[in-house]
Amino acid sequence: MHRSRLGNIVIDCQTDDLLSEARFWSAALGYPLPQDLDATSNFIQLVTPPGDMQVILQQVRHEPWAHLDIETDSIELEVARLERLGATIVSRKDKWVVMQAPSGHRFCVGSPYRDGFDQGANTWE
Repeated sequence: MHRSRLGNIVIDCQTDDLLSEARFWSAALGYPLPQDLDATSNFIQLVTPPGDMQVILQQVRHEPWAHLDIETDSIELEVARLERLGATIVSRKDKWVVMQAPSGHRFCVGSPYRDGFDQGANTWE
């Protein structure tokens, strides 16, 4: 038995100026930029209300798109469950697994990222 839920929306930006992209999405979505912004990072997490889904901008070299992150208390069991549903593993990273849905959409599976996991996660047998 394990648990999982949708954790993040990640906006992949093919850019050399992630801060500029983050400013756009901050204004568009109404979520402020973080106070302690690291301009050298490949990630900028907008400030969302506590417990809400996180919105993260990621600097990438591939085509721009958005992907979902599924958070789980057992990466191994969640990946196996998703494989049974038809997803495939694209790559394994240190802290997450990149998968591809039968529709061709990529998504990541990793450990819980935000508050409220115990209250909001689905339980799988």
